[in-house]
Amino acid sequence: MTSTSRIPTRLLRRRAGAAAVALALASGIAHAQQPAPDHTVRIGYQKAGLLAVLKAQGSLERALVPLGYSVKWFEFPAGPQLLEALNANSVDFGYTGAPPPVFAQAAGIRFVYVGAEPGGLHNEALFVRPDSPIRTLADLRGKRVALQKGSSSNYLLLQLLAKGGLSYGDIRPIYLAPADARAAFENGDVDAWVVWDPYYAAAQQALHARTIADYTPVGAADNFYEATRDFAQQQPAVVGTILAQLRKTGLWVDAHPAETATLLAPQVGLDRSIVETWVRRVPYGEIPVGDDVVSAQQKVADAFYGARLIPQKIAVRDVVWQAPASANAAAK
Repeated sequence: MTSTSRIPTRLLRRRAGAAAVALALASGIAHAQQPAPDHTVRIGYQKAGLLAVLKAQGSLERALVPLGYSVKWFEFPAGPQLLEALNANSVDFGYTGAPPPVFAQAAGIRFVYVGAEPGGLHNEALFVRPDSPIRTLADLRGKRVALQKGSSSNYLLLQLLAKGGLSYGDIRPIYLAPADARAAFENGDVDAWVVWDPYYAAAQQALHARTIADYTPVGAADNFYEATRDFAQQQPAVVGTILAQLRKTGLWVDAHPAETATLLAPQVGLDRSIVETWVRRVPYGEIPVGDDVVSAQQKVADAFYGARLIPQKIAVRDVVWQAPASANAAAK
């Protein structure tokens, strides 16, 4: 499967016009609390993101050699936890879905958007157990829905409820990290679960989960690369190099999903077929945070404000990184 056969024309145009700006915490957050030594960039990643591919390849380490930088990797279960670590200066750079930075900005966390990535329609969904009586979005009224608060799934749920004629107050949100949500879903302690890959793909394969809806009826939000404001200002060439490698590797992943799955499966500890399922569901590769991306992200922020899930209205544009010439030069 080639890159162009999997990526919508709109996304190809955005990639083609991409500017030359290109740059774990594992379960033990305490291990990353001390500031990193000079010439080390600390990167937070998630299992399903493109950064995990860079880690498995070792390609970013090679790209940063000319700048005299090494890399330390920290894995996170979801975007909100990653941005908490960014706020605590435990990592310098990371990747999340669209909602976590909205919640972070509303909370006053000091970060900047440095890059984006197109979202997929089918790599995140709301689903139920195979014997569930829930058949439509309207059937969710009064039901217990597991999700990670402030995550991309939170936005998907918000949009799907509106599509089904419901409000957030019509369901019982059960806020759980993915691992805990799976246990609750298996045990019948929740009626539905909304989550992203690889957790979604794993639930489909192992639990025979029945999908109620994904992003298809509401449109997918973008994903984002973020950095601490200080790191982006002080090390723009490093940020540019990271983004350049993400763009390059993203094109390779889109063209080689099977090879990517073989590479990632042992790294993330999941069956290769699950990994390939999620890899094939999304387009990969960094794009600039241009006006269209900012406008789409502002709609995400406004949706959360309208649902009273963030305390104040925010302006996404206020935290978009303005890349200096040194970042452009590093990307070439």
